[in-house]
Amino acid sequence: MLQLLTTIPALIGFVSACLASEAGVREVTVVQPGRDLAVTVWYPAGAGGTPTTLGDNRVFMGAPAALNAPPVPGRHPLVLLSHGSGSRVQAMGWLATELAKAGFVVAGPNHPGTTSGFSTPADTPKLWQRTGDLSAVIDAMTRDPAWNSVIDADRIGVVGFSLRGAAAMELAGARADLEAYASYCDGYKKWDCAWFAGGVGYVDEARVTVDRLDLRSIDRTRFEQSNLDHRIKTAVLADPGLAQAYDAQSLTEIAVPMHFINLGNAETIPLAVISDRLAKLTPRGSYATVAGATHFSFLPECKEGAADLLKSVGEIDPICSDEATRPRGELHAEMIALVKDRLVRDLMAPGQ
Repeated sequence: MLQLLTTIPALIGFVSACLASEAGVREVTVVQPGRDLAVTVWYPAGAGGTPTTLGDNRVFMGAPAALNAPPVPGRHPLVLLSHGSGSRVQAMGWLATELAKAGFVVAGPNHPGTTSGFSTPADTPKLWQRTGDLSAVIDAMTRDPAWNSVIDADRIGVVGFSLRGAAAMELAGARADLEAYASYCDGYKKWDCAWFAGGVGYVDEARVTVDRLDLRSIDRTRFEQSNLDHRIKTAVLADPGLAQAYDAQSLTEIAVPMHFINLGNAETIPLAVISDRLAKLTPRGSYATVAGATHFSFLPECKEGAADLLKSVGEIDPICSDEATRPRGELHAEMIALVKDRLVRDLMAPGQ
């Protein structure tokens, strides 16, 4: 009887999710000292709301959702969604809407200092700010009467991409090693290390010139502190940053499932994010790759002419002209299946 009672919340959430015909979406603000967060929340919705296409712009295709639609009754698992450096959480709408349809409430903040239009090398390594943002979202969602009756505070997971994959890892218990990170960038001149070499940043939507960042000048105590949030029950990490700079002992002590996903084939995955070793170190780790993908395949599908547009404004990253060997929409379908499978298994399975 006790086992049956513990499975009822998961079963109710699953049945309720089946009633959802679409993903609802709302924009909320999480207030914290000196760092208010714009948070997008997707959730399983019934009929109603205003049709919208979130994240649609001149470059990217948006994802359809129903603005302010009523939530499907029941308590649903909460999934934190954390975007990549220089992006916005709305760019992960292609994933969030599908998770909402599957029965999850998905909440993602735009992280000041590493969000599109406001991103600098000096702000990038401050992972304690990113983890603080995510924990603040949990606080807000579990205390707000508008949401605490919709979510199950005992079933919380996190999905992080790229730099925010590093934040998600730390929320689950990983700790970073500053000297290891600095030494890695001493010899590696691509990806994040190229960003720290300076030259370009973005402030108030404008491109600015910045100096080289000396990683060893970062506050070591904060960089290496534990940012563990015991409310996290599972983590999905897509091409997580700092792959070469974690304290190995901290990984062996992580108690929750850690699902690592690398985008690409073994020979094409960048050193900055390759995660097979990390998965082996974590006691409940899993590892998967998405063949034919690249790091930028996790971004939304690009519109026709977007690659030329980005080139014309000086964008050097191959956001829309990457070397993926499969259509981005096809890759997204595979990634959605991978992420959803792991979250359903850990947050909706009987006994969770």
